[in-house]
Amino acid sequence: MALTIHTTVGDIKVELACSEAPRNSENFLKHAAAGTYSGTKFHRVIPGFAAQAGDPTGTGKGGEAADGGFVADEFSDSLSHSRRGVVSMAKPSKRSVANGSQFFITLSPQPHLDGTFTVIGSVIGGEHALDRIEACRVTAKGRPATEEDAVTITTVTIHANPFATA
Repeated sequence: MALTIHTTVGDIKVELACSEAPRNSENFLKHAAAGTYSGTKFHRVIPGFAAQAGDPTGTGKGGEAADGGFVADEFSDSLSHSRRGVVSMAKPSKRSVANGSQFFITLSPQPHLDGTFTVIGSVIGGEHALDRIEACRVTAKGRPATEEDAVTITTVTIHANPFATA
């Protein structure tokens, strides 16, 4: 199951792990279908680590699950943060034990995140866009240095949704 995240610096094609992380993948797809991600920014970019997005408030503290509340983590031995381009759900706070709308894309291997963050997929196209996101000017805390430096998600195209009902 693939989708494309369209951004102001290019498109990122993602293959979701719907079988291994079904609840979190479905939540991500519901947000994408509802337009939750359209107009949101990559609000946190740490070069060499990860780029985080999906917070409708833009603060890094917001974003519930598509059906309200949060979705519990799902871990699989077959999914790992072992390479650049792994897509995982992000928690709205360090103390949170569940996922809402926020997600991140690894910019290098981060295996220490395994068992803490739910992997929902991987980038299968659009490395150039990841490079441009990683190269955007950010503050010491990883926030875009200026509004002009922020990379925005314009929309998400879902190519197939195994959870959609007819």
